[in-house]
Amino acid sequence: MVNGRSLSVRVLSVATIFSAYALSAMPAQADAPGRGRTAQFEREYLTFIINHHFSALRMTELAAGTDAQRDAAINHPQEGTSPTPNYSSTPAKASSDELKSMARMANRMQREEINKAQRFLHDWYGVTYTPQLTQEGQQMIQALTQAPAGNQFDRTFLQTFSNHHYSALLPSLDCQVKSDLNHDELKHYCEGIVNAQTREINDMRNQLCKRFNLCDFQPSSGSSATQSSNRYGNAAGRRFG
Repeated sequence: MVNGRSLSVRVLSVATIFSAYALSAMPAQADAPGRGRTAQFEREYLTFIINHHFSALRMTELAAGTDAQRDAAINHPQEGTSPTPNYSSTPAKASSDELKSMARMANRMQREEINKAQRFLHDWYGVTYTPQLTQEGQQMIQALTQAPAGNQFDRTFLQTFSNHHYSALLPSLDCQVKSDLNHDELKHYCEGIVNAQTREINDMRNQLCKRFNLCDFQPSSGSSATQSSNRYGNAAGRRFG
């Protein structure tokens, strides 16, 4: 006959065995950086998104204006953003306070995302990475630099910045299925970028529709985005000129 104490010991022993088995069956790494091909993908994605966000800084600075330091209150319509290194201060080219506010907010968010991605690279892979302007980003900055201030700039910016956001969607969707299976922190980061970029694209499409009656605009990426922006800018120039 088994007494209560002996039965308790046996139950505990069985529970211990099952617990040990469950632990051994779990992945060796929980929420860990990639290995092999997934590690290469994660490093390449993080450097891509750093460069992508870095290219956006000057675009938003052209819209909101820049100051060497912020003297105005943060919620003042004319409050600008500090210029990106190697760029000089510039007056705001956007005419809409709503667009300037959106550009300032985007500028701050891009800086935070750059810092976060740089920290990920360093903490996960020991990589210290300095942001670089992409060729596509340079072309978009040039288009916005050349666009006359005012309504024409507003339209060109809304289209160009939508295209810029769109170019991050596919790589960030890839991140959700190509990063390491156990790397939840990176998956959540990429998911947040997809949600934020999608929301902001549709906000800008709404502005294009309400302000300029351009209600069928569809963002694009790559060379087609630059060509579209150039054609649009030329057409706007003829209309507003």
